[in-house]
Amino acid sequence: MAYVNYVTKNIAIKIVYYGPGLSGKTTNLRYIYFKLEPAYRGSLVCLETETERTFFFDLLPIKAGLIKDYKVHFQLLTVPGQVFYEASRKSVLKGADGIVFVADSQLPLLEANLESFEGLRKNCLSLNIDLNQIPLVFQYNKRDLPNLIPVETLNRLLNHRNVPYIEAEAINGRGVLETLKEIARLTVPAVRAKVLGEKMPSAEVSQTHEFQPAEVITSPLEARATLETSSRKKAEKKQPEVKIDFVKPGDETPFPTTKIKVQSIEDIEQEIERLSREFGLTRKK
Repeated sequence: MAYVNYVTKNIAIKIVYYGPGLSGKTTNLRYIYFKLEPAYRGSLVCLETETERTFFFDLLPIKAGLIKDYKVHFQLLTVPGQVFYEASRKSVLKGADGIVFVADSQLPLLEANLESFEGLRKNCLSLNIDLNQIPLVFQYNKRDLPNLIPVETLNRLLNHRNVPYIEAEAINGRGVLETLKEIARLTVPAVRAKVLGEKMPSAEVSQTHEFQPAEVITSPLEARATLETSSRKKAEKKQPEVKIDFVKPGDETPFPTTKIKVQSIEDIEQEIERLSREFGLTRKK
């Protein structure tokens, strides 16, 4: 469930990037961080455990616009992909409003994608999350590499709901912002229905949906994203596009990453709660 503060009129929508290890989940968040105006994004946070492989938990709150008179923040999180972090994945997934499944398109990683998606299904079941209903977008990443799994095969094996999918090259940004816009477009109406008690908008009503995004800054990146829309499956019913502000080309600067050492699953859950409330939000009872 989204985090809500009825006094300050804030809503935080939790989006979890899920997928096998090294599929590009953290790469997505880092690219988004680079391309958003500083005023529209918060700090990138990393939780680390004392193991040989680092466990990343990335929280990137993005100010996205308004739902009625509520200010909207998207809190983007990634789960650790390594198989021995199952409990951590479950903790991060708890309370998700939307999910992006980042699949590795390389043929040798087909089994890893299937195992990860099965893990997602099991974790959702244990958390009472209906994977058949929650907003979901697939990102088929690393399409710039050789020896790829055909998109048709990925859809047949993973995308049983026939939800939107994006072909991506997260390392250079292709498809990253499209993925964010797509999951935002699907999640906002669902959060409106849950939090404000409103009905999901029909095809006609969605044309005048009250979500008011920030103005988009024209850039070559925006133009490229427009040309690439043919690479994703579009929903039959058009819904309002959630727009994102971009920095101007050349304005990118090295970004700070806040690192926090954690020792246990309980520590991870406490940090998730603390970081969410840090933005003046309180879980709806």
